[in-house]
Amino acid sequence: MALTHRLATEEDLPALNALMTRAIEHLQDGFLSPEQVRASHKVMGLDTQLVKDRTYFLVEEDGKLAGCGGWSYRATLYGGDDSVVAREPARLNPASDAAKVRAMYTDPAFVRRGIGKLVLALCEGAAKDAGFARVELMGTMAGVPLYQAAGYVGVEEVLSAPIDGVQVPLLRMEKPL
Repeated sequence: MALTHRLATEEDLPALNALMTRAIEHLQDGFLSPEQVRASHKVMGLDTQLVKDRTYFLVEEDGKLAGCGGWSYRATLYGGDDSVVAREPARLNPASDAAKVRAMYTDPAFVRRGIGKLVLALCEGAAKDAGFARVELMGTMAGVPLYQAAGYVGVEEVLSAPIDGVQVPLLRMEKPL
């Protein structure tokens, strides 16, 4: 089965949000408590600014949405439209700032097929083409093994703001391009 990719459009938003819900619910299990998984829905998610900026990719296999992720030239590191995370739309300076890899998700039915690696390569290539020399991301515990395998290094352990008394562990990571 061949993987294809394209930039996401606003018409893709319902399918992307459904995929993200499935991914959060099913792929965080071995890494977070049930309470942290529930809280993750308020920490993670899609920032539709990425779709508007034309920096958000989706990957399909035979027309089925298999994964997604994007990069940003804006200051926001993580968090979606409905998350409790503050977002900052200011533009970054490629000469001094790191581009942000954002909102990476794989449908649970498509894990271990290279989708995450493909999305990272697309994001890194686009960021490099835009003049950035490095990238950073906020890794979920489930995503950290992929990011480490792709050359990202952890630089700061972070706990989300409390959501119903529960904090979600995250790891800020970076990589030179």
